[in-house]
Amino acid sequence: MNILGIWDGHDSGAALVQNGRLVFAVNEERLTRRKLEIVFPTRSIDACLDRAGLRPDQVHIVAATTCDPAKTLGRVWPGSKERYYNVRRRKTAPGPLAGLTRAVKYRMTEWSPGPVSRAISSMILKWQIVRCGLDRAKLQIVDHHAAHATAAAWTSGFNRCAVLTIDGLGDGLSATVSSFADGRLNRVAASPARHSLGVFFEHVTNLLNMRELEDEGKVMALADYAAPIDAADNPLLSWVQVKDGVITTRWPGHAFRRPLSRVHWRFPNEQFAYLAQQTVERTVVSLARDALRLTGHRYLALAGGVVSNVKATRQIRLLPELDDVFVFPHMGDGGLAAGAAMAASVACGEPPRMEISGLDLGPAYDPSVIESSLRAANLLATCVGGSLACRVAELLASGRIVMWFQGAMEYGPRALGHRSVLARPDRLDLRDRLNLVLKRRVWYQPFCPSMLESEASRLLSDWTGGRNRAMTMAYQVAEEYREALAGVMSVDGTCRPQIVADADGSSFAEVLRLARTHWGVAAVLNTSLNIHGEPLVCSPDEAVDVFLRSGADALAIGPFLVMRPA
Repeated sequence: MNILGIWDGHDSGAALVQNGRLVFAVNEERLTRRKLEIVFPTRSIDACLDRAGLRPDQVHIVAATTCDPAKTLGRVWPGSKERYYNVRRRKTAPGPLAGLTRAVKYRMTEWSPGPVSRAISSMILKWQIVRCGLDRAKLQIVDHHAAHATAAAWTSGFNRCAVLTIDGLGDGLSATVSSFADGRLNRVAASPARHSLGVFFEHVTNLLNMRELEDEGKVMALADYAAPIDAADNPLLSWVQVKDGVITTRWPGHAFRRPLSRVHWRFPNEQFAYLAQQTVERTVVSLARDALRLTGHRYLALAGGVVSNVKATRQIRLLPELDDVFVFPHMGDGGLAAGAAMAASVACGEPPRMEISGLDLGPAYDPSVIESSLRAANLLATCVGGSLACRVAELLASGRIVMWFQGAMEYGPRALGHRSVLARPDRLDLRDRLNLVLKRRVWYQPFCPSMLESEASRLLSDWTGGRNRAMTMAYQVAEEYREALAGVMSVDGTCRPQIVADADGSSFAEVLRLARTHWGVAAVLNTSLNIHGEPLVCSPDEAVDVFLRSGADALAIGPFLVMRPA
């Protein structure tokens, strides 16, 4: 069976499942170069078919997701979501009716799907997939939270677990609790879209003059710089409650902005961020506890945009009643295409066989293509072949910043050693140079480390093992190694690491092994290969362009090493 999963909303994309295996996945932003793209994923579909060598008529099922009225309106009237996209990303001024438009948008997204919205969405999706040549494929529409839950459950590696999805909203819900056992998902609790922790945090992000659906991580980082506030003095905590796995908020999402703005007026930005972050952490911990109690499991799998909050998932991981927790690496809506494809695979009797630890599921390029890109840019490159890792480690040891472009592109929001920018993890001056000159982002948002798994137990004081290898969770840096990881640590002593298996035979793992020799720990600073506000680079041409526009010292691309001209 060839099953193509698609998602045509926020961070649209496509994923291909063949005979129960996820073989390729990419988000449209990497191909159109518009961050968190919203258009129908035509290019991603083409990339999936090209990678697998499939003709469109060889696709058996197209699995799409979400058919609530708001999503259906976006399909009928694409200009409405394009307008919102441009306003949200600060490309277009809001206009005099911005407040009314926002209120209508949040109210409409709370509506559940009905027969009319399902029929209209199905009709438009069928028309769009026929335009892509997929007229022989059967269309299957998967529930929004079922797609999230399926992705988390089937990639977790757990035979039995509770599954918790926490999102802004989709198909009339904002969160769900399910039990996964014997290859089946059974939903046991659900929170209505009117009561959404994700929408609560969206309003907080927007009130802080940041971009909702994009800058929530900055809110989390800013909270670390606040003077601590006792929970008894946090007015927001009583506004979000959890009972039996269901979230209840004092106001519906569309009415939350005004009371939040009144609290914001009383507090500095960083303290307002702290109040909101504390509320998110308390809420997700309560949900997790209820999920374990309601299902009787001691393992937990997570998905949905809210669980990208790594401080919150850390609090879940530390629960005494939990044996292990897993976060689906592409936890937000960008991972819905893969979840929909997996759900369709289960439904047709081909349970997914998922092992996604590498996440190198995107496009890859031959050395000849890379060489052509370098030649077109008049860059002098040295083919170093098998000595690449050694040369890069030496450059990093001398305080150089190296762009790293190797193998197939990562799937998901994190750079995981395929499209990365690398530096020593112990140099604050390199961190500041990266922030101010190359990444051009806010100073308080920390960078992340990549480290060998054998190092994690000594570098991280609360390392407990597990399958969270893709920068999906925060850990506390051990006191004796805080200088060694000073450039990849938040002010509160936590970091968000990528854990690389010691047996990994990649050149990236070899750089980590050599790092131990050069600066004492098998860890590097690893951030995404892009300019802030742009998508992660996909092709060699894009890597060369970012290299030339940035302040990086070297580019390690395929078997070639390029030094910046004097």
